[in-house]
Amino acid sequence: MNGFEKLMRTQACVAVCFGLTVGLGGCRHKAQVATLPAVLTPVALEEIPEPENLPMLEVPPASLPAVPAVASAGKPKREKKKPTPRPAPVQEPVQIAIVAPPPSPEDTAIGALTAGGEANPQTKQEAADLITSSAKRLNALPTQKAEDEKAQVSKVKNFLKDAQEALKTGDAEGAKTLATKAKLLLDDLEK
Repeated sequence: MNGFEKLMRTQACVAVCFGLTVGLGGCRHKAQVATLPAVLTPVALEEIPEPENLPMLEVPPASLPAVPAVASAGKPKREKKKPTPRPAPVQEPVQIAIVAPPPSPEDTAIGALTAGGEANPQTKQEAADLITSSAKRLNALPTQKAEDEKAQVSKVKNFLKDAQEALKTGDAEGAKTLATKAKLLLDDLEK
């Protein structure tokens, strides 16, 4: 097809679409409603007499269900679905033997780093003291301050709870780290 044929075809399509639109659009004139002639003569209304011998029907007694009593006048409360606890997959403990290279002179200068295993009694005591002092400071916060900084207070409580759990499981270093985080957040709160 050349350009002229395409142009003619397009114009024909436009003309057909326009014709269909106008043809299917219907008539836009107002419909004329025929007016009825006015009634000039009065019409007498007749009364229909009621029949004298109406059969008497007895209504059978209905047994209706008891009317439900409203327990509370408020909106009905929806019960929240409680998630069903899924049993955790049981994993067997895996023992891995790690051979550590001898410590470099730099490591011995700053102290040995632990992986949270056996901790010395001093670390356990420091962690416990840090947890109790932070808990006392948290309880001593003014109520208004605690309400205003509810999110940060919640974080402090979570750190202290986790630190307590770590101390119970024997991870004194982890407990000390978590208690230190709680202490730093408390410092920010008290400013």
